[in-house]
Formats: sequence, structure tokens, C-alpha cells
Amino acid sequence: MAKIKRDPKRREAIQKFIELYQPESVDDIYESLKDMLGETIEQMLEAELEDQIGYPKREKSEDISNSRNGFSTKMLKSKAGKVPINVPRDRYGEFEPQVVKKYQTDISHIEEQVISMYGKGMTVRDISKHIQDIYGFSISEGLVSQITNKILPSITEWQNRPLEAIYPIIFLDAIHYNVRQDGVVAKKAVYIIIGINLEGKKDVLGMWVGENESSKFWLTVINELKNRGVRDILIASIDGLSGFSDAIHAVFPKTEIQRCIIHQIRSSTRYVSYKDIKELMKDLKEIYKAPSEEVALNNLDKFDQKWSRKYPSCVNSWRNNWVHLSAYFKYPEEVRTIIYTTNAMENFNRQLRKVTKSKSIFPTDAALMKSLYLAMLDSTSKWTSRVRNWDYILNHLAIYFEGRIEI
Repeated sequence: MAKIKRDPKRREAIQKFIELYQPESVDDIYESLKDMLGETIEQMLEAELEDQIGYPKREKSEDISNSRNGFSTKMLKSKAGKVPINVPRDRYGEFEPQVVKKYQTDISHIEEQVISMYGKGMTVRDISKHIQDIYGFSISEGLVSQITNKILPSITEWQNRPLEAIYPIIFLDAIHYNVRQDGVVAKKAVYIIIGINLEGKKDVLGMWVGENESSKFWLTVINELKNRGVRDILIASIDGLSGFSDAIHAVFPKTEIQRCIIHQIRSSTRYVSYKDIKELMKDLKEIYKAPSEEVALNNLDKFDQKWSRKYPSCVNSWRNNWVHLSAYFKYPEEVRTIIYTTNAMENFNRQLRKVTKSKSIFPTDAALMKSLYLAMLDSTSKWTSRVRNWDYILNHLAIYFEGRIEI
């Protein structure tokens, strides 16, 4: 590593600092820096007051009606610990300091740090202990909750923001969390919709907390999309919830439904014996990876003949859901890759679980939404590029859905 260059003028200042404070340990340095921080703030406050009343300290002017009126003391919370300062006062109480405002006692940006730690998945108790360990002062668990509650208006604003008129592709799914309600722990579903807009960029359109996953609640969610400005959705990639497609078509009747193949595989093979699963999965792959729907149906017939006696429910599941499982066969590989599975949603949900795994039970719906919202902001900050081959994909969609999108 190359030698770090130092400013000679700064070196002189540091030497004077050492001569003045004569620190013997790192702790001594921190204590000295606290003194310097306090005195620096005091001098800045003095300069502000001087500018406001119009004359320097220890001087008087007959033309100035207002004047200095001693000091009040204040204890500040800083990154270096507690710092006592003297705050100059004026006779008429008109002085409004800017460097440290009148009722400000925290200059450590602790609120931003608390919210950041909460967003990284730390519990309220852990945050409280961390602040004590690092900064030398304590904040109660209640105060941590109060600080994080300040983002609730931002969540409401985000959840109700206007959306774009057309989304070529959306993904819908739900994840489940334990939330305390009326003194008992309830399993609640968080409904999530991710959309790809006409520019090929992903966005989380919303997250909703509901009692449990149901097509009725999904209908409410989809109606909300319409109320927020969505006029058309070309393709919806969904999980296997019963009545899901009916809920979508009630609001957007022209939307094409593609049931997630991964969800279908999981649900249809749930009761397949361990000794058969490898061979059965290989046969299933011949269906959903087929080059065309004709070949896929051919392979489904073979699958039926081979496995229907042993696993009739598995075979029937593919037969009964084929209309929504097979939509992607009409498209080129680039479109298929996006819509045949809810991978985009699965990856996003994985990020949410990573942040929330330390919290087995959330005290309220609001606490759950705070965690998910902050995790969402962190995750989507990386969504800066367009979907791969988007121009090619959009051109094909414009042909398949003629008249519904313009490019």
C-alpha cells in the first residue's frame, strides 16, 4: 500500500493539539476532541449571535436595542459522547441559533442511524444496546420505536403514489409473518406486486398486510392498482392460489395469466415419494421446458401414462391448470424466461426474509410494514438497469398485444 500523504498545515495543528491536551491514550484523544467540539460549537454560536445583534462581544452600541444576556447550558448527544456547551442568549429572546437549533440536543444524527439499523433487521432491543455501547448514552426501546415511527407517513405516501398507466408484466405473490394481534399471535400475509414498466425497469408497486392469503383480498389489492392509475396489464405471473385469475380478470379482463411453473412444481409434487421425486422431476422438465405447446402436451400425455396410477393428484394438477400454465409457450425464449416463473419476486422476497429473520413475531402490523418498507428501499436501490433484451421483448409484446401499447 502506498504511503498516505498528509497536509503539513494539519500536521502543525495536530502537534499543537498534542502539546495542549497531552493525551496518553485513545480515550484521552476522544475526551479532548469532545472538549474541542464543544468549544467550536460555542464559538460558532457566538458568531451567529454577533451577526444578529450587530456588534461583537465586550462592545456596546447605542444604536442597538437588543443585547447579550448571559448563557444557558445544554448537554448535547454526539458521536463522541455527551458534550456540555454554553449557549449565548439575547435580552429579548430573539436569537435563533442555526448550528445547533434551540431545542436540539442530538447532533449525532442518531435518528438516521436508528432507522438504518432497523432497516438492516436489528431488533429494537439490539438497537438500544448498540447505541449505549457505541455512543455512551442510552435510548429506551420506546424511543427507538418512536424514531422508526417517523417513517410511517413516508410509507403511506409511497403506498398511495400514482402508478404508470401500462405495465407489460407484473408479478404477484405473498409471504407470511407472525404478528401479535389482540393478545394472540396471528399468521398474516403480506401481498406484494412487482411491475415491469414500458422502459423495462422493475418497481415494487405496493405491499399490503392482510389476515391471510385469499383471492378476495387480492381483488381489493388489484382494484387499488386501478385506482392509482393503472389502465392495463398485459401479462400477470401468479402463484397457484385458487380464484387468483378470477380476481385479476374482474379488474383487468384482458390480462393474460401465466401461472408460475415453480409454484406448480412445488404444489403438485408435495406428496411424491422421495425415491420417485428425481425421476418424476426429470419427466416434468420435459413438459415445461418443451420447445412448443404441442410437444409439451405430447410429453404431458406420456407423463400421465407413466405416473397417473401412482400419483393421480400430481397429474391432475397439471391437466386442470394447463390453460394458465401454458401461456408462455407462444412467446420467444426471452419472454418465456421472464414470465414462466416469479423469479423476480422470489429474489425480492429472499431479501425481505434476510432482513426480517431476526424478528420471529412482530408486535403490530405497523412494525412489520416498517421493516419491509426499509428492506424494500435497500433492495430496490440496486434496480438501476433495464430487463435484459427489453427492446426485443417489448417489440414482441407490441405485436402479440396489438393496439394496447405503443413503442
